[in-house]
Amino acid sequence: MGIRVYNTLTRRKEDFRPIEPGRVGIYVCGPTVWDYMHIGNARPIVFFDVVRRYLKYRGLDVKYVQNFTDVDDKIINRARGLGVDPMAMAEGYIKAYFEDAGALGVAPADVHPRASRHIEEIIAFIEDLIAKGYAYEVGGDVYFSAARDKAYGQLSGQSLEDLKAGARVEVDERKRAPEDFVLWKKQKPGEPAWPSPWGPGRPGWHIECSAMVRKHLGPTADIHGGGSDLVFPHHENEAAQSRAATGAPLANYWVHNAFLNIEGEKMSKSLGNFIVPREIMRSYRPEALRFFLLSAHYRSPLNFTEEQLKAADAALERLDNALANLKQWLVVSQREAMDDEERKLLGRLTAHRERFITAMDDDFNTADAISALFELTRDVHATLGPQASKELVKAVIDLYHELGDVLGLLRRDEQASLDDAVERLIAQRQEARRRRDWAESDRLRDELAAKGIILEDTPQGVRRKRK
Repeated sequence: MGIRVYNTLTRRKEDFRPIEPGRVGIYVCGPTVWDYMHIGNARPIVFFDVVRRYLKYRGLDVKYVQNFTDVDDKIINRARGLGVDPMAMAEGYIKAYFEDAGALGVAPADVHPRASRHIEEIIAFIEDLIAKGYAYEVGGDVYFSAARDKAYGQLSGQSLEDLKAGARVEVDERKRAPEDFVLWKKQKPGEPAWPSPWGPGRPGWHIECSAMVRKHLGPTADIHGGGSDLVFPHHENEAAQSRAATGAPLANYWVHNAFLNIEGEKMSKSLGNFIVPREIMRSYRPEALRFFLLSAHYRSPLNFTEEQLKAADAALERLDNALANLKQWLVVSQREAMDDEERKLLGRLTAHRERFITAMDDDFNTADAISALFELTRDVHATLGPQASKELVKAVIDLYHELGDVLGLLRRDEQASLDDAVERLIAQRQEARRRRDWAESDRLRDELAAKGIILEDTPQGVRRKRK
């Protein structure tokens, strides 16, 4: 296998070698469900969906785990401000997540664990850390002693002396050192809580992922992913507590996507540029947003603007129209089987598959993979038309779907019924033109236009595009 992956831990690309040949375990940190998914959340969700798709495409058996943090200070504080139950609020936002992710073409993970449903595993994990001398209890709270882990700081590339307590760790003078982080929080009035050996309380942010990886993937995941904002403190702390408890690395490959900015600025509610996909998808088709999120390499910063989204929509339209033209040529073609020249041509067209695979093998380079699709499109426009055999056209359509499926684009299932109806109308119009029934031809053209399909009669045959 030629796949190479950039590992945040080693800061270089490495050959990808799963722990168990032929099988891959992926764990991706999902959202803290205190609000709707925002566009920054959407980038890793879409990207790692493509990672899963591509590894499956390359013949690997993938187990994909993505958690929900449904117990957290942000959730509790938001629910308190709204006067609602925090667990019920979290449940509502999880439902909204699946709606938004589904619209973006993201398939559900094989497992979607939640902190609130893994309390037993989390408590057992903390007990292991205490027994091994890596954690200590103070008045109902339990902390991890970062200095006890000699590798602490390696993932984020910082020395222990330079590190400070994580953003979600409250200052507590009872801690033995400021860099120590909380594993279990003692219950405060009005907060959800579960019984534990240290009294009623709830998990800290970091511990849930280590416990879930161990339960669902074993001590070590092949790939652990998320946004680059999670490298410190979240993933650094996860890595430390897992090493301490299991004696094994939490993951062999740490994969992080770069930030997504809005109009050149970091997204923030205080700046008024907090954008959620469900708002965007009211004006743009979801596939255009997915295309935009994949249009740059995942380790490159991505800047969201309306102009960029419009450009993504227009670029995707080119691919849609190319595929639509192929389907029309399939209908009107008068020949079934390829001849010798077409077999040679098919060999040239399918060479684009290798360009696509080369791009994706190189650290999941979706930008170059998309470029391979456009190179295929240029080649198709230059060499094919309604005179091509059905066998050749069908093979090229299959190639588009094969590569598009990896990226979650050109979704055949969503367009199948619409395409069938459009194809019937186009075929009827072609028959009307053959009969020189211009009134019927014009009527069918208008009916297609009402469906958003514009026809262009060219010397090479009918081409269509969407409004």
